[in-house]
Amino acid sequence: MDMDYDSLHFRKYTYKAELDKALHTLEGILTGISIDGVITQKEIDELTSWCKRYSRFAKKHPFNELMPIIAAALDDGVLNKEEIEDLLWLCNNFKTGSLYYNIITTDIQKLQGILHGILADNVITKEEIVGLQEWLEENSHLTGNYPYDEINSIVTTVLADGILSDDEKRLLKAFFTDFVDVNSSKNINKEEVLRLKKETVISGICAVCPEISIPDKVFCFTGISSKASRRTIKDTIESLGGVFSNSVSKKTDYLIVGDNGNPCWAFACYGRKIEEAVKLRKAGHRILIVHENDFWDSLEDYVTR
Repeated sequence: MDMDYDSLHFRKYTYKAELDKALHTLEGILTGISIDGVITQKEIDELTSWCKRYSRFAKKHPFNELMPIIAAALDDGVLNKEEIEDLLWLCNNFKTGSLYYNIITTDIQKLQGILHGILADNVITKEEIVGLQEWLEENSHLTGNYPYDEINSIVTTVLADGILSDDEKRLLKAFFTDFVDVNSSKNINKEEVLRLKKETVISGICAVCPEISIPDKVFCFTGISSKASRRTIKDTIESLGGVFSNSVSKKTDYLIVGDNGNPCWAFACYGRKIEEAVKLRKAGHRILIVHENDFWDSLEDYVTR
């Protein structure tokens, strides 16, 4: 027999966290559906559906104030820029000074909401991804936190040629839905998502323009280097006060991905070490996956000091 979720005993310990996460996600969804400057009817329907799904919070602050305002904004079937800005202002003010989570967790939850907003009408446009890239650049304090680096890397990769192809749109959809509650979506096609995940290889996993510190940091290397032997890389790191390890662990700070001549780096290219690093990042460990070129660029800074 199914129990009412609200009646479960552990809710008294998690309810505040759920409220805060829902508020951050809502802020992200509002940002995501308006990130390209155009709000479609399907995006409005998605917001309406999300609010209905979270109606259990309707009597709790701040949703007891937010939900009626959202309903009033949606009453005419149109959501304009000014209404979005008003709602975002309210979200921001409601969370100020009363955070359950720290700023990193808060903004990661907002990022996940933005991805939901971008997928709200089940269509991804170049304008939306450009808007997402701008948000990522403005929130670089999230570097090192999963899944900021992965999303930033894949967005940078697909926009590198200034064109967003249909294949790249499918790739983004397959990747973004890993961070969206698909079950709370009205428009995201679950069958399509499952099919895309089976067909798509995600590329571009390395952090974009990472800040690399060597002294007392633990490095691991994977792949094939076009510039030096693994022994040379090990000796170079150790000569600068760093630690080199042959395996990825919770102590690893950086996993360097060798440059094999391919500008896009797929999971399949390097296998186990990258998979282990990604798993540790998902578990909350701050491991940066960096391209070899960025590693050598960072060495120039040490030479010029």
